Amino acid sequence: MRHGQPKLATTDRVSALEMKDWIEQYDRSEITHHPVPPASMQLAATATVIVSSSAPRALTSVQALGLKPALVDALFCEAQLPCGHWKRPRLSPFTWAFILRVLWLCGYSRNVESAGTARMRASVAAKRLHVLASDGPVLLLGHGFMNRMIANQLVAEGWVRQKGTGNQYWSATVFRYSSV
Repeated sequence: MRHGQPKLATTDRVSALEMKDWIEQYDRSEITHHPVPPASMQLAATATVIVSSSAPRALTSVQALGLKPALVDALFCEAQLPCGHWKRPRLSPFTWAFILRVLWLCGYSRNVESAGTARMRASVAAKRLHVLASDGPVLLLGHGFMNRMIANQLVAEGWVRQKGTGNQYWSATVFRYSSV
């Protein structure tokens, strides 16, 4: 499950250079006090094992669900965005996030883990979730891009996607293991 909506100060346009501060603020942010969608509450209630990234937005999402994590680990944190050193153009932070993510996927990883390293981390995370699932259904409170990377690893290891609710805040994808 992806975390709830982060509580961020409204920011107009920024340069790629200023994105470093915006990303740091985003990484420290908790979530807004909007109500948790009922479908997310219902899905969370089915989990036996609760796992969370160590990011404040994931941890406060676990709290909003009324749960306590059995495991909190930076292994499940979002794949980092690189920062640029350009002062122009000035774009919205979300436009920059998209551009920087595409650049990251193409190999630009200035001062952050590379896409290849993040894929290896996602593989380790998927294996950890697989082991935890022997104790019952697992709920991972994580992040959009890393959750997708972990999902790809789960599928590669024989897990089958049962349903998904998109990529928005509080969205979730359910997987079942198929040993055949």
